[in-house]
Amino acid sequence: MTKASLPQGTRDFGPEVVRKRQYILNTIRTSFELYGFQPLETPAMENLETLMGKYGEEGDKLIFKILNNGLSDPKNIEKAKGAFEKVLEGKNDKNLTERALKYDLTIPFARYVAMNHGTLTFPFKRYQIQPVWRADRPQKGRYREFYQCDADVVGSTSLMNEVELAAIYWQVFSKLGVTVEIKINSRKILAALAEACGGSDKMTDITVAIDKLDKIGLDKVKEELITRGLNEQQVAIIVQYLEIGGSNAEKLAQLQGLVGKLPTGVQGMAELEFLIDRFSTLVLADEAAPSPLVIDFTLARGLNYYTGVIFEVKALGVQMGSIGGGGRYDDLTGLLAYPIFPV
Repeated sequence: MTKASLPQGTRDFGPEVVRKRQYILNTIRTSFELYGFQPLETPAMENLETLMGKYGEEGDKLIFKILNNGLSDPKNIEKAKGAFEKVLEGKNDKNLTERALKYDLTIPFARYVAMNHGTLTFPFKRYQIQPVWRADRPQKGRYREFYQCDADVVGSTSLMNEVELAAIYWQVFSKLGVTVEIKINSRKILAALAEACGGSDKMTDITVAIDKLDKIGLDKVKEELITRGLNEQQVAIIVQYLEIGGSNAEKLAQLQGLVGKLPTGVQGMAELEFLIDRFSTLVLADEAAPSPLVIDFTLARGLNYYTGVIFEVKALGVQMGSIGGGGRYDDLTGLLAYPIFPV
């Protein structure tokens, strides 16, 4: 008799837990709809070519690929054998796999917009609450199947969208009784840092290394930057950047000396200042109250598609990873043949 078991990295939820989860999801859904977001659902799988190349080198490795139907057909066996050899080399082959489980809800949303832009009214605000899958190493707080709760705006370049999305974070977790810190940074600032280190071509190497800071520490990040081709002088600039501290105003003042003469850096700092100012005046009931928005220049967000302000939400008083994250991605639908401006 086969012993009953679950696939590694997945979970069952009994009635008591499901009811609690439903309460949380309904709280999130209510806040999304209060701000005018409309519901959307997309299939569990997407064409592999839709997903690949959108998440960066690290993310692409975690995409769950689905084997093609009919591989047991003798006519397809030899093709599949050759394709499998390519997969072992890190290359994809349509003779073996053409589809994959969705890695997140963002790329499927961009694909939906690209396919349906002629029937949508812009700005289009959508929310989506569905499971996603990642071929990650299961560990505490990290699973291969989990739910994401996404809200996105497409067809608007206004920074008020960032203010609204930060407000949703704040209000949802306030309703759930969870004290949070909403960390913010800008990919424009990271782009300016790369420029200060010699060129925009270094941005991916820098952000991938910085994104590991919490896990491996500063010394290991410095080692990784060296292995990625940066020299000691460039690494010193990045270390100076990572060691910026103080209040939000003090952090921006210190950053001025590093990237304040670069147009991209100036724009990134201005966007953070706008977000912090409007959030205090429009969202907080008391402008003098401490803001949950905290500038964190170590925040990089590993996904390649972000182009502007980025967010990460941390629950205070507990030892766990982030419980929310995202950011602006102006260019993503352009990768799917329809350039518009989501956040």
